[in-house]
Amino acid sequence: MRLKHSLLVVPVMGMAVPALAHTGGHAASGLVDGFAHPFGGLDHLLAMVAVGLFAAALGGRARWAVPATFASMMLVGGIIGFMGIEIPAVETGIAFSVIVFGAVLATGTRCVISVAMMLAGIFAIFHGHAHGAEMPMEAAAGLYCLGFASATILLHGVGLAVGTALSHRQMIHRWAGAGISIAGLVLSLS
Repeated sequence: MRLKHSLLVVPVMGMAVPALAHTGGHAASGLVDGFAHPFGGLDHLLAMVAVGLFAAALGGRARWAVPATFASMMLVGGIIGFMGIEIPAVETGIAFSVIVFGAVLATGTRCVISVAMMLAGIFAIFHGHAHGAEMPMEAAAGLYCLGFASATILLHGVGLAVGTALSHRQMIHRWAGAGISIAGLVLSLS
């Protein structure tokens, strides 16, 4: 009976709302809003998971270097967006990232790690700019960046885990890539 009650503690704690010492919850808002932002658009979700799948498909050092490059350069893009510096065609760059990462997976293209990192870094600036430019005014910038970087790393991790688990099934990678690329095309037309 004690074991059953002990197991109930974890879900109940997860549902509990934390008490904030300061009214307004600005600090929590920055972290929560930042973490939620990548989940708010299908284009971001697909690109983040595709980066993880791409890194898994390349294997070796690419498994950590490609996602780390994406996350780092996304933070640079976020700062640029937060500062109000315009980058032309951000939404097009984001949609194009989905198309390209999907196409790379669909065709089974292999490339050297430096090219993969460059590709991830360029596209990450567009994604980061969108995150930074759309930051709520009341959010704490540092916590907001930490939030969207954490969510991005989590989504890369999902792609890596799936890609690693299915590494022996290249056709699944290719079909997933084709689906991601097609979704990017549809998103770019809407």
